[in-house]
Amino acid sequence: MAQDSPQGDVFNKAFAYTRADDVKAQGIYPYFTPIQESEGPVVKMNGRDVVMAGSNNYLGLTTHPKVKEAAIRELDIYGTSCSGSRYLTGTIDRHIELEERLAKFMGKEAALLFSTGYQTGQGVIVPLVGRSEYIFSDKDNHASIVQGTLISTGMGVKIKRYKHNNMADLERLLKTVPLEAGKIIVTDGVFSTFGDIPPLDEINRLAKEYNARILVDDAHAFGVIGEGGKGSASHFGLDDEIDMTMCTFSKTLASLGGFVVGPERVINYLKHHSPALIFSASPTPSSVAAALAALDVLEAEPERVTRLAANAQRIRDGLTALGFTVLPGETAIVPVLIGDDQKAFQLWKILFDAGVFVNVFISPATPPGKAMMRNSFMATHSNEQLDYVIEIYAKAGRQLGLID
Repeated sequence: MAQDSPQGDVFNKAFAYTRADDVKAQGIYPYFTPIQESEGPVVKMNGRDVVMAGSNNYLGLTTHPKVKEAAIRELDIYGTSCSGSRYLTGTIDRHIELEERLAKFMGKEAALLFSTGYQTGQGVIVPLVGRSEYIFSDKDNHASIVQGTLISTGMGVKIKRYKHNNMADLERLLKTVPLEAGKIIVTDGVFSTFGDIPPLDEINRLAKEYNARILVDDAHAFGVIGEGGKGSASHFGLDDEIDMTMCTFSKTLASLGGFVVGPERVINYLKHHSPALIFSASPTPSSVAAALAALDVLEAEPERVTRLAANAQRIRDGLTALGFTVLPGETAIVPVLIGDDQKAFQLWKILFDAGVFVNVFISPATPPGKAMMRNSFMATHSNEQLDYVIEIYAKAGRQLGLID
């Protein structure tokens, strides 16, 4: 169909969208850059080595020999796919083994695997919260949670979004709902853009007072914070208090998929009522084997969690000392506020040309006028690599007038 489509054509918005093309024409487009080879903290892009300062491979396990060997070994046993949903022909013994291991590691009764981390939010929220029940969701929650709540609204679920990490606003909204009404509070355990941690102790107090359950998404917390990397509940000493925790395999567990842990009766209910589980092909054998091996390494080498925190703090301290506006934190995510989209794209280009890759976040991922560089680090970055990132930031920042 031609670009002069008639009014009302659903394709018109696509034909009119030129923002990405404009940035590409300037040579500063920072997205969809292919990786040709990866060693973890160093990747090959455009035929040259680049320090990766934007990956969620937090413990550096995607290239760990034991993880790769496990994935390869599973191919010989099960082939490339389970060719069915968990509900029917798609369950293998490795799925059950990983569920049992994850439940034990997280101190919960049971676990359930999903095919992607994004599906996990929908797979838990949609079947669990019913008509005339309530979801209280942080306004900065991940898109997978947002999508799950949007689907739920069409089923008669009431959505209450509270201001980011604002416990007074959460309590204000809880007070508007009958105490006897079914309700759940949903929050990220570490927020993926700015890397901040919600006050789970306060959320837990409010949940108990107002008769609500809690669901935490630990995608960026698992393997990053808490005792031995057990996540946000452990970080607050609330392992036995937080009802359910969901997570992805694509960060710490060096694979693809997701899981939720919680009470056995609730997990059993989800197994028989979650469309995202029942109507999706199950996680592939190699993905499950890789996640199992990554969990083995995490349990055997908890010092990786400590090293990750130290690496991220080295960058925070270094960039702050240079004069950049660095948000405080204690996770693997180190956000540097730039403000202007164009300046952020230019900074990305200078960093990339010098051999450092970072992520650029602009609106709607951030508020308008709050463009930022979303840096994230691994336990396997060397001090030399981290110092090189700081050195290049210094040169680029001065070139663009971002720092003195």
